[in-house]
Amino acid sequence: MTLLTADDVLNKKFQATKFREGYEQDEVDEFLDEVVEAMRQLEAENADLKAKLEAANRRVAQLGEGASIPAAPASPVSPVQAEPAVSMPAVSGESGGQGPAAASGMLELAQRLHDEHVANGKAEGERIVTEARSTGEQIVREAEDQRNRTLAQLEKERSALEQKIDELRRFESDYRTRLKSYLQNLLTNVEDGGESSISGL
Repeated sequence: MTLLTADDVLNKKFQATKFREGYEQDEVDEFLDEVVEAMRQLEAENADLKAKLEAANRRVAQLGEGASIPAAPASPVSPVQAEPAVSMPAVSGESGGQGPAAASGMLELAQRLHDEHVANGKAEGERIVTEARSTGEQIVREAEDQRNRTLAQLEKERSALEQKIDELRRFESDYRTRLKSYLQNLLTNVEDGGESSISGL
């Protein structure tokens, strides 16, 4: 897996969902998993550097005591070690009294390199977390804006429906009134016609 960069977090775009508010949850979860994986790699590299520093400290201690140093086994280059190589002071049997001074210089250089890598790792981790939080806050703001727009649209549609219902109720009332008046007129005409027929007889 390629190490996640701050630009990856900054430029990450999520696909908006079609049938509900917000973004696709699986897509956001996968991206956060990538952020977590990147931070774990930084932590692992940091622990590796600490282990190498402790090994260098032990070697310097052995040099100070005059013990013989076995050859260090070759180890694979970690991603953090991809920087240009820095020349270390050589320690040889011909240096005589310069052994402890050379070991001290090597220890100082190793400590400086370790501190730089740790500081860079922490700064990168903090930047990733900060930008991930910023992206999360932006996603929340956009989701809230979308929700507010949807609620406003629904409120507008509800008002239109209520107005339509009121119009239909008024139409029904008017229709009932007119129908009742018409039926009463018919009934009156029928009654008047009946009375006229009876009086004619």
